[in-house]
Amino acid sequence: MTQTSEIGFTSFQPSLNEENIALLVQTFYGRAREDDLLGPIFNGAVTDWDHHIAQISDFWSSMMLKTGRYNGRPMRPHLVLPLKGEHFDRWLLLFEQTAREIFPADVTEAFMTRARRIADSFEMGVASVRGEIVKPRHSV
Repeated sequence: MTQTSEIGFTSFQPSLNEENIALLVQTFYGRAREDDLLGPIFNGAVTDWDHHIAQISDFWSSMMLKTGRYNGRPMRPHLVLPLKGEHFDRWLLLFEQTAREIFPADVTEAFMTRARRIADSFEMGVASVRGEIVKPRHSV
């Protein structure tokens, strides 16, 4: 039986599992930490990488598999960081490149639909704290 799920798939996706979500998060953050633009921000903000990666893996598990494991407030820590549009653009670029290496195109697109919404939400949230107004740029 083929059904369309909440994340838009029309068939079973064996690649979308906890192991691959953890691999995506681990690989992405390994790259982001070494990135000339993102590395200084991530490395300055995160003190316990094992905890952070586990927490973000729980976040994406909750988003994509509906496990409900993530209970945090993801926006709050980002509001104090010196983030600009170029940081969100790079985050999306690295995230998509990494997702494409691990998942088939339809699963990657499901991740990216959510990632673009998150990037827009965070970018607008950061701008709001600074007294700026920013329109969504990624999920429109």
